[in-house]
Amino acid sequence: MFQVNEKGFYGKFGGAYIPEMLYPNIEELQQNYLKIINAESFQKEFRQMLKDYVGRPSPLYYAQRLSERYQTNIYLKREDLNHTGAHKVNNTLGQILLAKKLGKEKIIAETGAGQHGVATATVCALMGMPCIVYMGAIDIERQKPNVQRMKLLGAEVRPARSGSQTLKDATNEAMRHWIGDPKGTHYIIGSVVGPHPYPDMVARFQAVISEETKWQLQEKTGKENPDYVIACVGGGSNAMGAFFHYLDDTDVKLIAVEAAGLGINSGESAATSVLGKSGILHGSKTLLMQTPDGQVIEPYSISAGLDYPGIGPVHAHLYDTQRAIFENATDDEAMAAGKVLCELEGIIPAIETAHALAVLEKIKFNPSDNLIICLSGRGDKDLATYMKYYG
Repeated sequence: MFQVNEKGFYGKFGGAYIPEMLYPNIEELQQNYLKIINAESFQKEFRQMLKDYVGRPSPLYYAQRLSERYQTNIYLKREDLNHTGAHKVNNTLGQILLAKKLGKEKIIAETGAGQHGVATATVCALMGMPCIVYMGAIDIERQKPNVQRMKLLGAEVRPARSGSQTLKDATNEAMRHWIGDPKGTHYIIGSVVGPHPYPDMVARFQAVISEETKWQLQEKTGKENPDYVIACVGGGSNAMGAFFHYLDDTDVKLIAVEAAGLGINSGESAATSVLGKSGILHGSKTLLMQTPDGQVIEPYSISAGLDYPGIGPVHAHLYDTQRAIFENATDDEAMAAGKVLCELEGIIPAIETAHALAVLEKIKFNPSDNLIICLSGRGDKDLATYMKYYG
C-alpha cells in the first residue's frame, strides 16, 4: 500500500513529469535501477562499503537523561556518526555505484544544508569522478564549513542566485544542467523527491536505517517494533529511511516533523503538509506550497536542509492516507530542542534534526513507550547559526 507502483506513483502522488531531453536518462534509470541494485554483487559491494567506509551500523543509543526529562524511553538512531556526519552518504554511495554500472562519467547534485553535497563530493573523490554541486547562494553563506569541505574534496560548488537562493533553486539549476548535458551525466538527487524512480531509489538506499533499527531495538528491548518513529522532513530522505521497514506495521506510529519557520501563518515557513496543495515540483506530483495561480511560494526555515517548498511524493501519500502524523516546529522550538540535547546528552544535533526533537515538548508520551528519533545529522555545520542565535 505504501510502496511505489509500476507507474511510479504512491497513491495519487509521484510519477515522472520531465522535459523531453531528460526522457532517455529517466527511462534508462526506470528500466535498470531495480535489476542493478537488487543484484547480489551490487548488494555485496554496497553493504561492504557501508560497513568499512561509512561506519555502519550506526548505533541505537538509549538517551537516559533525555528519557528521564520527558518520562518516556527515547532511543536515538545515530546517523550523525556516519562518515560525513549525516544519513546522506547512505544514498550517495548507492547512487554512485549505480552510476558506474550505467557507465556514467560525471556527477551533478543539489544541496541545501550541504550534507548531501559533502556526501556526493566524498563518494566522487572515492570513485575518481568529477563532481558539480549546486547550492543556493544564501545557503553557501550560512553553511560555509560544508562548502569548504566540498571544495577540499575536489567538487565544484556553483551558486544558485535565482528565487530564494536556497534548496529549491539549487535543484532547479541542477535540473537545467542535466537537461543541457544529459549524456554521460548522472544526477544524484539527495532526497525522496524528483521524477520516478528517484523517490523509490533513495528510499531503498536509506532503508538501511530502519533495517538496522529493528534488530538493534530487539537486542535492547526484546521487541523489534517501537511505539513511535520520529524524524524531520524537508524532502524527507532520513524520515523515509527511518520509516521504511515499519510502513506496513500500523501499530508503529510514524511522526514527520516539518519546519514551521517563524510560524505557520507568518509567510515565513516550510510546513508543506499544512500549507501545501497538490502540484508538480521537480518532476513529480506532490504537495507543495503555491499561490492560487500555481507559482511556488518561497519557503523559509532557519535550517537549510528543511528549506524546501514541497515534500517527497511518498510523504505526501503518508500524509494523505494518515499513515504518518505530521507535526511542525518553529525556528525557536527547534533551537531550544537542540540546546536541550546538547546539555543533557552531550550531542550537538544538526538544526534539521532538532526539529524532530522539538516534538518531545508537543506530545505527551507514555512512560512505557519506546521512541526512535532519527538523529539525522551532527551540528558541526550549524555552529555559527547556534552561536548567532544564542549570542
